[in-house]
Amino acid sequence: MKRGFIIVITVVSIGLIWYFLIKPQDYQVRVIAKTNIGVINQTLKAWNQSLTNATIQQIDNLENLKQTIHLTDSTHIYNWRISSITDSTSQLIVDVKDPDHSFQNKFFIPFTDTNFEKKARKTVIDFIENLNDHLKDFKVNFIGEEKLPATYCACVTHKTVQSKKAFAMMESYPFLNSVITNNSIQLNGVPFIETSHWNMQNDSIAFNFCYPIIKTDSLPIIKNLIYKDFTGRRSLKAIYNGNYMTSDRAWYTLLNYAKKNNIEVDKKPIEFFFNNPNMGGDALRWNAEIFMPIIE
Repeated sequence: MKRGFIIVITVVSIGLIWYFLIKPQDYQVRVIAKTNIGVINQTLKAWNQSLTNATIQQIDNLENLKQTIHLTDSTHIYNWRISSITDSTSQLIVDVKDPDHSFQNKFFIPFTDTNFEKKARKTVIDFIENLNDHLKDFKVNFIGEEKLPATYCACVTHKTVQSKKAFAMMESYPFLNSVITNNSIQLNGVPFIETSHWNMQNDSIAFNFCYPIIKTDSLPIIKNLIYKDFTGRRSLKAIYNGNYMTSDRAWYTLLNYAKKNNIEVDKKPIEFFFNNPNMGGDALRWNAEIFMPIIE
């Protein structure tokens, strides 16, 4: 009896020590989202920018993000962990902690629905509602493999972040249009982006925004304008409909397909745009062809 009592006390003590002193989170929320990891990652970062006194950082990879929200009397830390279930669904496990009131939270949570729990659930629900609204704003359809044709082009180089890609394009449209019009240059296709760098950890990108043109011997030399050969490559292709600000959502669809099918790709997306965003209109009618080059 005495030995059994000691064992029980020991197990309970270890459990309490783990629960109050070692367990990393005060509270955990689980939810299913109907999209892939990359879209959740980017939407979470964009949603965080709409919050007051909130910061977010990506930890190691797309699947892990740490968000810190400063409230009036406390600081809440959300560790978002995203895992893939299917091509179109993901699970979010959100570990929430208030480092200044952790012991208090853990003590009361088993017995009552605390304000801390309510705040944590509301925060996660707010994000999921924001995500679901965002998913209505665009469509991505995977097409398959396609060989891009080579072309000659006039380009402007940009360095920015994914969320500001469309703004950089819009800045370049008037400049490139004036160059084409004023110098009687013949177009040879629709505008496109050729990515030269993509840092998936901090979302920084570098790209050439290009107009395909007919090469001649009399092309003008203009500051900030470069001419180059675009080399066609066999690539994975998707169709994107929506605002070009978020056309990178298609990048993750292509990466997911490549990973699932053991296809090695060069993570430098190419995007062809069939609408001018400066003209406005229903963004769901905007069309873009998105490519991820295959390494051969």
